[in-house]
Amino acid sequence: MAKRSRLGSRPGQRRPLQRSTAKPLTPAAAAPRPAGTVTPEEEARAAELEAQILAEEKAAEDARKGRSRRTTAADAAGEATIYSSVPLAQRAAEEYGYVRRDLRRIAVVGGALLLVMVAIDVLLNVTNVV
Repeated sequence: MAKRSRLGSRPGQRRPLQRSTAKPLTPAAAAPRPAGTVTPEEEARAAELEAQILAEEKAAEDARKGRSRRTTAADAAGEATIYSSVPLAQRAAEEYGYVRRDLRRIAVVGGALLLVMVAIDVLLNVTNVV
């Protein structure tokens, strides 16, 4: 018994495309234009694209100028830059002051918890309160 091919019934198979015959071109579209000629519609579209590109370039340039103004303002405020001749230890002391504060807070909380645990131990084991 021969297998029959049923296109479109099996997974992963598609039916063949239904292609129609090519339509004949209209005489205006069939005639080639002389080289270098542009229709008014094409000129208008080119002008729109050029205006859009110029607007995007201007916006990008403004963004770059704004970024450079911010960096000069940051430098004027005395903030440390990445490429500085200042030693690393000095930059670390300036930049990571918040780390020092956080470590101090952690030490205080840890010490307080340790004192509470010692007090509970004294209450439970030494004085036999509970």
